[in-house]
Amino acid sequence: MFYNIKQIRSNGVNMRLLSRSEEYVLLAVWRLKGNAYTLSILDQISAVTGYKWQIGAIYIPLEKLRKKGYLKKTKGDPTPERGGRSKFLYELTDSGRKALKAIKEVQESAWAGVSRITFD
Repeated sequence: MFYNIKQIRSNGVNMRLLSRSEEYVLLAVWRLKGNAYTLSILDQISAVTGYKWQIGAIYIPLEKLRKKGYLKKTKGDPTPERGGRSKFLYELTDSGRKALKAIKEVQESAWAGVSRITFD
């Protein structure tokens, strides 16, 4: 099964394929359920990938995902430990959940039939 690199159709809905960093950000927001702010997302991605991600590496995917309608950004309450500043919280929209499901299906399809990879 082959997919157009720019767009796939999943459950009757057109969806643009996500970049790997966008996928990681969406997945981190889903895992953090209600506690997804920039640093917690960064920590989640770093833990999952085993690489230390820089904070700047997630700002662009966060903004792209918000503009695509996959994430909702809300301003949290000010906290004393942040000097009275608020942090921004992110949550998946219905479109974001569908996009995450679709990209998982694409990856499963792409890896179907590959039982073992050797680098001999």
